[in-house]
Amino acid sequence: MDEMTEVRELRAGVPVPDRARLAPGRARLVEAARAGQRHRALWRRRGFVIVGVVAAVTAVAVTVSLLLGGAAGRQVRPAASPTASPSLRLKGVSAAEFLRRAADVLDTEPDAEVPTAKQWIYTRSMQEPLNEQAKNATGPMKALLGPQEGWIRYDGSAMAGLGLDTTGKHRKLSITRMHLENGGEGDDRSPREMYRVLAALPAGAEQTLRSLRETNAIADIKGASQARDDYDEISVLLTADVMPPRGLASLYRALATLPGGALTDHLVETAAGRRVIALDYAREGNPKTGWSMRDQWLIDPQTYRIVGTRMIQGGKVVGGDSIVATAVVDQAGERP
Repeated sequence: MDEMTEVRELRAGVPVPDRARLAPGRARLVEAARAGQRHRALWRRRGFVIVGVVAAVTAVAVTVSLLLGGAAGRQVRPAASPTASPSLRLKGVSAAEFLRRAADVLDTEPDAEVPTAKQWIYTRSMQEPLNEQAKNATGPMKALLGPQEGWIRYDGSAMAGLGLDTTGKHRKLSITRMHLENGGEGDDRSPREMYRVLAALPAGAEQTLRSLRETNAIADIKGASQARDDYDEISVLLTADVMPPRGLASLYRALATLPGGALTDHLVETAAGRRVIALDYAREGNPKTGWSMRDQWLIDPQTYRIVGTRMIQGGKVVGGDSIVATAVVDQAGERP
């Protein structure tokens, strides 16, 4: 058996990644598609597309979503702390109580230096769930199933990723030019535009909800509750590439007012090997098909920053990603 045939067979059992499973903010679009509808999403996030070409095999696209909590120069922000804060208490704590506590902590953080237009946001992440095939992969498959790296320019003019070249043995940087600002490519927006929206959010929960409803960046789903519409607005903003601490605090306070939240009473381990807080929010399923899904937000137990997302179906993790590290660099392909 030649190497390329072996890679094809190894890849055959791997679930095909899709943007909705990797970013909870996109799950609404999947549900709308199933219902034969198409809705406007003005702040929809474009994920990193990392393409690996192996011989004649069709390119494999892996979408990586990231959230960077403030960045200064080349400072690397680990995706999650290995140990929780000594004062962290999860047992008996409701989702709303946790979110309000986290918001209070974030309010005390100073704003970090904002990237310049020409700088790039680097992320290294792991796909969720990490199955045995990924753990034991070697050679070309290790590159496809292991940690993924991506870059996006702060002004939204380009994104980049590393994929396998036609030999299947070497990684090659691929840069895609874009124009995300001012509606240049439809509904997607640049990290800079997302940052400006977040920085302008009011501090209070009700004021934030009112602001999001007035903007109505995510078109309401026909027949959905107001709480569901509010959650859709918040969930997309929670996946922003660069997040001012007070903007995240505003989103947390608004999210705390919505029903459907559940906090796991212990830390969980991500595919990146970090122990994090798991905060679930139930999505309305399809009663005709029995389809239902829950979003699980992975949160650093020391910084209260979001460091990944999972999609939960039938009690199992069916998709998502967790961040190993993020940083601001000066050019695509550069690592901190």
